[in-house]
Amino acid sequence: MAGNWTFWIDVGGTFTDCIGMDPHGRYHRTKVLSSDDSPVTAIRALMKWPNDTPMPAVSVHLGTTRGTNALLERNGASVALITTRGFADLLAIGTQARPDLFALDIQKHPLLHEHVVELDERLDATGNVLTPLDEKQVIDILSDLKARGIDSLAIGLLHSYLNDTHEQRIAALARQMGFKQVCVSSEISPTIKALDRFDTTVLDAYLSPVIRSYLANLSKQLGNMKVMTSAGAMVHWQHFAGKDSLLSGPAGGVVGFANASTQAGFSQAIGFDMGGTSTDVSRYDGRYEYEYSGQIDDIRVVTPMLAIHTVAAGGGSICDFAGQRLTVGPESAGADPGPACYGKDGPLAITDINLFNGKIDPARFPFELDLDAVKQRLTQLASRMDQNLSLHQIADGFTRVANLKMASAIKRISTARGYNPADHVLVAFGGAAAQHACAIARSLKMQHILLHPLAGVLSAHGISMADIKRFAEQTILQTLSEQTLADLLPTCEQLANDLQKQVQQEGVAAEHIDPPMMLLDLRYVGEQTPITIAQPDDGNWAAAFEKMHQQLYGHAHTDRDIQILTLRLEVTGHMPKPASPRQTITQRQAKPTSQTTVYFDAKPHQADCYEREYLLPGDELQGPAVIYEDLSTIVVDPGWSAKVTEHFHLLLTDHAKPDEHAAMNSARDPIRLELFNNHFTHIATQMGLTLQRTSLSVNVKERLDFSCAILDRNGELVVNAPHIPVHLGAMGATVKGLLEHVTDIQPGDVYLSNNPDMGGSHLPDLTVITPVFDDAGEQLQFFTASRAHHAEIGGARPGSTFPFAKNLAEEGVVFSNLRLARNGHFDEAALRSALTSGPYPSRAPQENIADIRAAMAANTIGMRELKSLITQQTWPVVKAYMQHIRDAASSQCRDAIAAIKD
Repeated sequence: MAGNWTFWIDVGGTFTDCIGMDPHGRYHRTKVLSSDDSPVTAIRALMKWPNDTPMPAVSVHLGTTRGTNALLERNGASVALITTRGFADLLAIGTQARPDLFALDIQKHPLLHEHVVELDERLDATGNVLTPLDEKQVIDILSDLKARGIDSLAIGLLHSYLNDTHEQRIAALARQMGFKQVCVSSEISPTIKALDRFDTTVLDAYLSPVIRSYLANLSKQLGNMKVMTSAGAMVHWQHFAGKDSLLSGPAGGVVGFANASTQAGFSQAIGFDMGGTSTDVSRYDGRYEYEYSGQIDDIRVVTPMLAIHTVAAGGGSICDFAGQRLTVGPESAGADPGPACYGKDGPLAITDINLFNGKIDPARFPFELDLDAVKQRLTQLASRMDQNLSLHQIADGFTRVANLKMASAIKRISTARGYNPADHVLVAFGGAAAQHACAIARSLKMQHILLHPLAGVLSAHGISMADIKRFAEQTILQTLSEQTLADLLPTCEQLANDLQKQVQQEGVAAEHIDPPMMLLDLRYVGEQTPITIAQPDDGNWAAAFEKMHQQLYGHAHTDRDIQILTLRLEVTGHMPKPASPRQTITQRQAKPTSQTTVYFDAKPHQADCYEREYLLPGDELQGPAVIYEDLSTIVVDPGWSAKVTEHFHLLLTDHAKPDEHAAMNSARDPIRLELFNNHFTHIATQMGLTLQRTSLSVNVKERLDFSCAILDRNGELVVNAPHIPVHLGAMGATVKGLLEHVTDIQPGDVYLSNNPDMGGSHLPDLTVITPVFDDAGEQLQFFTASRAHHAEIGGARPGSTFPFAKNLAEEGVVFSNLRLARNGHFDEAALRSALTSGPYPSRAPQENIADIRAAMAANTIGMRELKSLITQQTWPVVKAYMQHIRDAASSQCRDAIAAIKD
């Protein structure tokens, strides 16, 4: 019966988690150190199978970080890129975007391909052949690459997504000549944007040979396997592609928490996976959220991926004092030396803080922990602070800062997309998540937390819940209309048939395959960023798009055409799922096994301790409490209760009233200074994302020549996102110019300025300023402002500068605090008149208006988020910390200048 075992395995960077189901339906689990053979090691351990005996037939489903590790460590295959003449340097040039605008020593990642060769072939923008393919030249080039020892090819030709004839012929010749890996861009990503398509093709050629070799070696011992893709779907190991491997491990966690929340009866859930170096968050509402393009380690990837947002906050995140404020991360202590408590002279980290606060029992750790080392680190840090804070107050401060970072990540996938996190259950998993979940959920007004019985190995459990999925896409680039939709039907049918055949080839019977799901990537004509819309029940694609645009960005353009960028099809085939344990609920009060002291808000509490293995459905307990399980520790904060469900989930519920939360205090302290700094920075960053996604100008959406900031009521800069430095230094002067020249500023007003005499830089940089008043409309509280570069703003000559201009008007249209809106009503007529009148009007007023409206939307996002912060913290506190942050920045600058040697 040994051959009937089934295994679900998540191979992580440090540990491999394995869940096994024996022939009797009993579950077993283990955790081993990751290695090339760790899946085999784990399976042998659970089966108690001797190492010197061949493995019996078993069923294996695997998630692996092998692709991610190969990319980060740059140990993939030797790759050559074959491309159209003139485009050899395309990947090296990239978008020229600078990830860190303030970095003086820019370190670019090395290219993945070792060689690049150009061919004398060319298609036009409609796919017609301009220069035919020279097959003799192709053969000569392939022969040369073969002689250089290259076995992996990436073929990426211009416009091949419209006509793949040249790429397919090169691929056929390469395979005839014995190249082992041939990746064709029109197959990998048959979509517009050559840079993204080429990058993805090179990535696939770089990773696939490494992954296939790894899986082939495992298959020799384990037989056929299925592997988890970045999209949360299973695929036979021989069809597993490098481009689909980068989120293979985390995807299992998403599938796991989604199934757990559905089983518990929740329709909306947010997954919270806190590990050693980072935290992953994602959202589920009955349908998985996907991203179809992204960037991992500076490599553009175009492939379906589960939407997972990662923030550098984990158990190993380093805790420090930066002269004025407490900081957590982004650096991590790693596994070696690890946090201070590991006893290897490591830095203070969040794991140390949890140990110091009593949230970790050192007796249950796999090795001895050094609490004295933690106390020593905290004492050293306290000596550097000009504050009369106890060690537990400092530790509580680090906890709050870390929690805020993780809560901000959750806001990024919920609030920033128009979803209220309070409407969701928080599903916590991973080694450290359950120690922070209550505080994070309460800060987001989330009433419930769900903890699966396999929360410590939920990614492995998620693999057991995954289905077979196949995706197809095709660039359309046509205006949305009834006729266009009708014309797409034959294409949809062909793609759906192909996908259904692929799913059936994975062993799924036709009756277990869902009808194909159609999605469209839609955008307003001229915009860059599309919104993916699933087929609406009523068939009204335009209404569904405009509703989502309004939800995301706060406005919709009912007078603008909508463009179909991409047609997408998804087909799902359902796999058999293992049965979950279930038991009738018997109401009773759980009995603690012991008590311990745990610190919450820097105050000691006596907490009851429980063993999770002894908790049964219907058991209830009250916080503060600590629940111990094999692979993690669950902390139930004061004001929370926990109940075991019929499926052995732990459901935590918050019973605290709003007035029970921490009292507001406007006095400056280093803990709240960092908290407010993170609050304000998060808001400015969200403003920037909105501006980028809704603008028309390539200067904004691709060159990122824009900035967003929050300023106080006097026009003094409070905080900005890491945008253009020259903008940020001048925006305060622009707001002060508004205050000096406009005397009747009212709630609902918005102003536009680019006049150099009033804080402008050059005329193409247009600044949109939104004053924000209190709810009564009586007191001006602050400003949100966005400045963006417009490619066209009039003038005697097109372009951003005219060196021979004799007066300002010859450089372009001048705005001196033009009022764009009053009482919230946009005055487009006044704006259009200003753009089109005068001696040198704008040549692209429609694009100007669209980008100005995008800036207004960004300011509205900032205003909405700041008002929410004021509701939580009160205006006197927010106002005080606006000044505290400015004072701290001034002090840090003085200290930095003083440290410079004469």
